[in-house]
Amino acid sequence: MAWFLLDSVKALELSAFYDAYRADGHGRAAYEPSMMVGLVLYAYATNERSARGIERHCRDDVAYRVITANVIPDHATIARFLVRHEQSLAALFASVLRLCARAGLVESKVVAIDGTKMLANANRDHNVDYDRIAREILEEAKAVDAAEDELYGDKRGDELPEELTTPEGRRAWLKRELARERAERTDASEPAPGAAHEFDAEQIVARTQGPRGLVARGQAPPRARPLGNRFTGPARPGAAAA
Repeated sequence: MAWFLLDSVKALELSAFYDAYRADGHGRAAYEPSMMVGLVLYAYATNERSARGIERHCRDDVAYRVITANVIPDHATIARFLVRHEQSLAALFASVLRLCARAGLVESKVVAIDGTKMLANANRDHNVDYDRIAREILEEAKAVDAAEDELYGDKRGDELPEELTTPEGRRAWLKRELARERAERTDASEPAPGAAHEFDAEQIVARTQGPRGLVARGQAPPRARPLGNRFTGPARPGAAAA
């Protein structure tokens, strides 16, 4: 679909987009309008409404990188392009949707918004339906970008924490976190002080109890102890017989 959309954009009339830019060379260089048109239309046709999401795709998605020739417009540029050319994009997007549908690349369940139903191809109002879908998609994209601007400000929304933005910071963070993880595993594997050992029935070995058991294990049985102060011998001089 990316290749088809690129060829479609080349064949369409884009003068409305080019006329919005100065031709005298003054001002900051702009991204090629045809590339931006192809990028935005491909994103919307494949259900990506967020300008920040489009920027991420330009980094990671092969189809997007083909369309942009490895150029990565930032989300603010994409959002401004949408606002600047909203009317022209709506008309162009409807034409591109019709072309993609005729080529069998999209169908109503992919491009419809909120349960919008597509009319039959033979119906004379068929093109009007695509026009409405194009306008609804552009309105949804504007709403998504406004909500994300409120949430993230000027940021992309997927930035790393400040500590992890440099190789040195990432290495220091990983070293610290891995050491913490190892320490936690060690603490978890050691029994708490005073904790009772778990009873293991397999370690029990039956053995003979009492004096016979002691002899069997090579231990001497205990000697008999005297019972209190009782004596069985003759009484001591001057003492009563026990």
